[in-house]
Amino acid sequence: MPRPSKRTRSKKRSYKALPGGGKGVHYKREISALPRCYLCGQPLAGISHLPTSEVRKLNRSKRRVWRLYGGQLCHNCLKKALRQATRTL
Repeated sequence: MPRPSKRTRSKKRSYKALPGGGKGVHYKREISALPRCYLCGQPLAGISHLPTSEVRKLNRSKRRVWRLYGGQLCHNCLKKALRQATRTL
C-alpha cells in the first residue's frame, strides 16, 4: 500500500520494471504553474519555474525580483502603474 500522500489520483504515475521481474510505481513530481502578472497575465521574468521544494533551496535573490511589486507585477504593468500614480498626485 502506498503511503497516504501518494494515494491521490492527481499524481502522475509511471510503471517501471524491477530487476526481479515485477513492476514498481514511480510518482512524478508536480511542477507549479508559471508565476504570472496579476494585471495582464504575462509570465513574470526573473523568477524560476521550479517545484516549491526546489524553490526553497534557492538563494533569496533568485526567488523574487527586488523592485516594487516584484513577483506580482511585470515590468510593463509596473511602469504604467507608476505613471498613473504620478499623474494623480
